[in-house]
Amino acid sequence: MIICCGEALMDMIPVQLPKGGTGFVPHTGGAIFNTAVALGRLGVPAGMISGVSQDAFGQKLAETLSANTVDTGLLIRSSHLTTLAIVHLVDGHATYAFYDEGSAGRSITPKDLPDLPDSTSALYFGGISLVSLPAADAYSDLCAKAAGQYPVMIDPNIRPSFITDAAAYRARLDRMLGQADIVKVSDEDLAWITGGAGSLEDQAAVLQAKGARFVIITRGSEGAMALCDGAVAHVSAKRATVVDTVGAGDTFNAGVLAHLQQSKRLDKAALGQMSAQDLAGALAYGARVAAVTVSRAGANPPWVHEL
Repeated sequence: MIICCGEALMDMIPVQLPKGGTGFVPHTGGAIFNTAVALGRLGVPAGMISGVSQDAFGQKLAETLSANTVDTGLLIRSSHLTTLAIVHLVDGHATYAFYDEGSAGRSITPKDLPDLPDSTSALYFGGISLVSLPAADAYSDLCAKAAGQYPVMIDPNIRPSFITDAAAYRARLDRMLGQADIVKVSDEDLAWITGGAGSLEDQAAVLQAKGARFVIITRGSEGAMALCDGAVAHVSAKRATVVDTVGAGDTFNAGVLAHLQQSKRLDKAALGQMSAQDLAGALAYGARVAAVTVSRAGANPPWVHEL
């Protein structure tokens, strides 16, 4: 079972009202939540560690995970409120404003974390859950303890407007990136982390020097690339009519993990023997499932029978 560790929240999606103006409709979301749902829909055993409220939104989040075959037994339930992400769409591109102070997701501590089940095959981290304390320290501690035994994938999915202490966040992220087997970043994330000097290959080398074996870079319509041991593999994006980009990267990540799991390569020994080109099939599958997500509104990844 792949354990997705991080935020579950409600995306408030803008809609045009019949009499004019804009309203916001709540949809389940969050980068890590979206990846867990996508894994479930792709037929991969998945579970989620997250702080989830007992309020109506939190109940909806738990119900949605269950409906998508994601194990909810590791959720940390509390009376704190659910995080809200106000989504702004410009030409289909999403930006976010988060209402997260004192939320259920943000409030978990290292002592709240459950033990990992024997069925654990890999851990996936990222998103805004790596930014705010105390939850960020909880996930950092879990990553440090698990990385020696299980494959770890991280997608920081950086939201600069959400970061209030950049130095502390960079230090925490650097530690976690050094413990990861696979780091996936957008080209924008990569520039934020490294300062943007040099080519994408030069910037990826900075991340690999921290300890990651594979660095995956996504570039929207220009496709994705995987880098390992000085070699690069490129995969083209799949053609799609874009409705919006909400959940696209999260679905791509699920596709990568699903392909590795189903090809029996999602373990530390197998990953250690793989090349950049060996990862190309996983990237292509990630691009395929992401293309479905961008073709419809919101974070709505495909079921495996839709592919």
